[in-house]
Amino acid sequence: MSSTASAATEVERTLGRYQQRIAEEIERRLPDGEPRRWLYGPLAEYPLRPGKALRAALCLASCDSFGRSDADALTVAAAIELAHCAFLIHDDIQDDSLVRRGGPTLHRHEGVPLALNAGNALALVSFDTLRAGCQSLGHRLSGQVFDEFCTAIWRTLEGQALELGWRRDGVVNLTAHDYLTMVLGKTCWYTTIAPLRIGALIGSRGRADLTAMSRFGLFLGAAFQITDDTLNVTGGEAVYGKEILGDLREGKRTLMIVHALSVAEPDDRQALADLLRGPASERTEERIAWAIRVFRRYGSIEFAREFARGVTAAAAVAFTEAFRTAPHPERADVIHDLVDYMIERVR
Repeated sequence: MSSTASAATEVERTLGRYQQRIAEEIERRLPDGEPRRWLYGPLAEYPLRPGKALRAALCLASCDSFGRSDADALTVAAAIELAHCAFLIHDDIQDDSLVRRGGPTLHRHEGVPLALNAGNALALVSFDTLRAGCQSLGHRLSGQVFDEFCTAIWRTLEGQALELGWRRDGVVNLTAHDYLTMVLGKTCWYTTIAPLRIGALIGSRGRADLTAMSRFGLFLGAAFQITDDTLNVTGGEAVYGKEILGDLREGKRTLMIVHALSVAEPDDRQALADLLRGPASERTEERIAWAIRVFRRYGSIEFAREFARGVTAAAAVAFTEAFRTAPHPERADVIHDLVDYMIERVR
């Protein structure tokens, strides 16, 4: 096995260990009762399906590096993952996605009304879990953690509103800056920035300077999203692990789309804009294959890959500053390895 493959495997093993711990904590926090068939069973579907637990890993490793045992942040990290699962239920309905974590999406399995209700319930479970995790932190620190959690949710909803609004209103005159603004809200805040900041707060007992951590989380989250977008087109199901080509079917404005629309010849640009603005039924396999050819013709896939490489390199630099004052920066090695892992995913 090559050193690159070996390093990637080690990152995945480390994430697997975090995933096991967080899965046990989540299972302990999931409520049970009646009606189980129509509420408590459906709300547990996504949390019990295996995921990477990236958010929890960032939170726990950040806490550990700033001085406290990562066990002190375990329940709060579980709350972050539960909020993520609640978002996924609603996102899948908004996108009419077919597959999630190796199984049918909840609304496809249970119907939209029950799935919406389960998503609402799971959001409440995440806040209840957050409350439990904050009980041992003291009044001041628990207030800081609660504020970070709520800020992340608001920023995520704002980013999601941008993406949904662009799709509903047929917006195609977008720049890379517009895309990054959307990603900052939709992805970065609750995937990287908030988990890192919350972990640092708990680990430092509220004394950590979070400005540098936000900068690092922005770069890491943007690299994660751009890479995810690219793999959705190029990775294949074995690599990507989710619904391949789903972004194009749903008409999402990825960085590849933004680039292609800005550089394509007028006829190709108009045809691509019409494809995005039209109903989902018009985004057939044939039309999606044509769009991918357009991406390749104008270098849009390579543009996104190069952009991701640049952002990931910036994350590597920002990492050092983010953990400069941490008492145990070596305990953030898993986070540093995640940056390298991101680089390898976009080669």
